[in-house]
Parts: sequence; C-alpha cells; structure tokens
Amino acid sequence: MAKKSKKQQSGGTPATVALTAAGVAYTVHSYDHDPSHPSYGEEAAEAMGVSPDRVFKTLVADVDGTLTVAVVPVSGSLDLKALAAAVGGKRATMADPTLAERTTGYVRGGISPLGQRKRLPTVLDDSATAHPTICVSAGRRGLEVEMAPADLAKLTAAVLAPVGRG
Repeated sequence: MAKKSKKQQSGGTPATVALTAAGVAYTVHSYDHDPSHPSYGEEAAEAMGVSPDRVFKTLVADVDGTLTVAVVPVSGSLDLKALAAAVGGKRATMADPTLAERTTGYVRGGISPLGQRKRLPTVLDDSATAHPTICVSAGRRGLEVEMAPADLAKLTAAVLAPVGRG
C-alpha cells in the first residue's frame, strides 16, 4: 500500500497521518529542500523527476471572507475569478500568508490540502483527473505525497473545477 519513511512511522505529518487513517494508497517522496530555489512547486517537480503538470501546489485564498483552498498544477497559476465561481462566491484574493499558515497549521511551501488544522472549502483543478496520480505537499517543505486525484478529492471534499491557468 503506502511506502513509509522512518519519520512517518513515528507519526509523520498531519497529512500522512490522515492518509494512513483513511486507508488510502499513497507514496511519500522526500527531497532536500533548497531555500534559495525560487519556486517550491517547481523545486519539488525537479527533485522528484516528475512533470510539473502532475505536481500540484496548495494555495489559500479568501473568497468573500471565507478562506478557501485551491490545488492547482505548479506549472501554472490560480485563476481567482474561476475559484470564486467554483465555490459560489463573487470575489477571491490571495489570503494573508500568516493567516494561511495559522489556519492550516502548515508553513508556506509546505501547506498540504490534507490534515489541516481547520478544514477549509477546497477546489481541485480538474486537470488532475487527466493523471492516474498527482503529487501534493505532505505537510512540510521537501516532502510530497503521490496519490490518486479521486482520493484527494474525496478526502478533502473538493469541488473539481478549472481553476488553474496554464
């Protein structure tokens, strides 16, 4: 089922704990994070040797006063108007990074859509369904989980919508 590192066996991150508790198949990928790299997501794709279209970043936005998670490919950007529309809102802006960290329990560059301190509405870019597996942050910089997009959508109660821009 899942490959587990020594750290994970001793508890892991809230994201890997949530995946294990749910009985979902996943693989952990770890790499040495380079703080000087300009993009956390592109660094992850390069380090793992995975196409950036299969590595997804977790972004936190404010949609009409409600923090909302968007999971989009690292190869593109978030379409804020599409995100607002996907959750029935009018306007979306990127959330304050400190508020995003405090609310999710993760640090920037390591925010996972899984195991967040407070469960937030989540939108997964529908391009994820084109791949048998995708990679998302496992809850810290340098740690990713690879899993089926359908499992991610189910565990986060995500709406699937075209919220990424190439």
